[in-house]
Amino acid sequence: MSTTGDSQVKLDAQGLVMAICQDSDSGKVLMVAYMSPESIQRTIDTGEMVFYSRSRQELWHKGNTSGSFLHVQSAQIDCDGDALLFQVKADGPACHTGAETCFFTPLDTAVPGYVRADSKAGILDELFLTIKQRQQDMPEGSYTTTLFESGTARIAQKVGEEGLESALAAATNDTEHLPGEIADLMYHTLVLIADAGLTPNDVWTELRNRQK
Repeated sequence: MSTTGDSQVKLDAQGLVMAICQDSDSGKVLMVAYMSPESIQRTIDTGEMVFYSRSRQELWHKGNTSGSFLHVQSAQIDCDGDALLFQVKADGPACHTGAETCFFTPLDTAVPGYVRADSKAGILDELFLTIKQRQQDMPEGSYTTTLFESGTARIAQKVGEEGLESALAAATNDTEHLPGEIADLMYHTLVLIADAGLTPNDVWTELRNRQK
């Protein structure tokens, strides 16, 4: 895989960057997905497209399920650094519908339809991504690594402790320290979610269900 130009990639609030895949022979845009620094490195190492699934919040090696692998021929970075373009050779249909490309629906410019994407707290998604990377890599000197090494019971205990400290700060009207206590509670809760093999999306779904 060859690259050109400056390799400075700008990540969004979730620590991801948009990736466009284009057929190297026909020039057709096959699909658009997102990549994390780890998925970019996996793509470089393997020569096959590896994305980051925002819904599952995990790496996604395109083709592992469908057999339609995307083999990278070259890659470029947008002039602003906030998008990547990959020229690829596809083993089969790029779209999960079985279509050659994901772009087959005409845009009705007269009366376009709109749907608003679910709004999540971006910083929580970004933090959870970091926590998942720590869980996988287990780097020395990381507090998150220490938590995972200590086991589920200790992680759950920390959530309880931080919850109590948040409640005490609120009860005593300690508004100066309350945001920090709640931030600690949220962080340890995300660690507990990762330890359980779940994602914040499981929590978002439960909250949506309770709105009904």
